[in-house]
Amino acid sequence: MATTYPPHDFAELKDRLANEGEALPRRLKQVTAALLKNPDDIALSTAAQLAEKMDVQPSTLVRFAQVLGFRGFSELQLLFRNRTRKSTVDHRARLKTLTQKGTAKLFDEFAEATIASFEQARHTLDPEKIDAAVQSIADADTIYLIASGRTFPAATYAAYSFAALGIKAVLVDQIGGMGKTQLATASSADAVFAISFSPYASETLHLIDVARMGQTPIIAITDHVMSPLVPVADIWLELAEADYASFRSLSATYTLIMTLSVAVAKKRDLETPPRS
Repeated sequence: MATTYPPHDFAELKDRLANEGEALPRRLKQVTAALLKNPDDIALSTAAQLAEKMDVQPSTLVRFAQVLGFRGFSELQLLFRNRTRKSTVDHRARLKTLTQKGTAKLFDEFAEATIASFEQARHTLDPEKIDAAVQSIADADTIYLIASGRTFPAATYAAYSFAALGIKAVLVDQIGGMGKTQLATASSADAVFAISFSPYASETLHLIDVARMGQTPIIAITDHVMSPLVPVADIWLELAEADYASFRSLSATYTLIMTLSVAVAKKRDLETPPRS
C-alpha cells in the first residue's frame, strides 16, 4: 500500500482497503475479506483464534497490520474494539447530541439527510446493474427476502410490494431461529434479495451463505464496495443512507425497492405471451 500511517477508525480502514486493497498479496486479501465480513469477531477473538478461522498464520495478521501502518495486530484490533463500542451506543445516548431547535427544525434536519441520501444514490447506483437485478428477479420463480435489524423493515416492505404486484416472494423472518429452514427450498431457479448496511448483521451474512449452498442467485443492496455482501452477491447495488445525529432512515432504500418491484412486474407483464 502507498500510505504508511494507520487509519483512525473503521470507516477510514474500509476506504483504505477499497482504494488500495487490490495491490495486496493474495494472503492479505484473504485476511481483508475475513476482517470485513466478521468485524465483531476481530474485536472479541485472540490473534491465534482469528488465524485459525482465516486459515492463515498468526504472523500473517501481524504483517497485514503493519502494511496498514500499525506497529502490530493488537493496535489494529483496538480499532475494531472501538468500532464495537461506538456501535453499541443506544438511541437515548444519541438524543444527547441533538440541540434544542424545535420539532419543526428537527424534521427539517431529517429531511435534509433524506435528500442527501437520494442525491448520493443517484450517483452510486449503476443503471446497468439495476437492469440486471430486475432481469434476475423477473426470471426467478420465488424471491427470498433477507435482512436483519435496522434493514428488516425494508425487507418487510419488499415482501408487501412484490406480493401486491403478484410476484411470489418469501420473507425470511427468522422467527424461532428458522431462517435456515425457510431457505431450505430455495434453488437455482429462485433468487435471494438481501439488504444489509454497516455494521452488517451476521444473521444476514449467514443466511446468504446458506443460500449460496443451494446455488441460488444473490441480489444485494449494500452501502460500500468493501461490504462483505459484495464478493458473495451475483449482483449488488450500492446505496448508502445519510444520517443526522447518527439516526439514519431508509427512505432511499424504500424507493429503490419500489423501483425494482414495479420494474419486475412490468417486465413480467411485457414478456408474458397473451392468452389466445
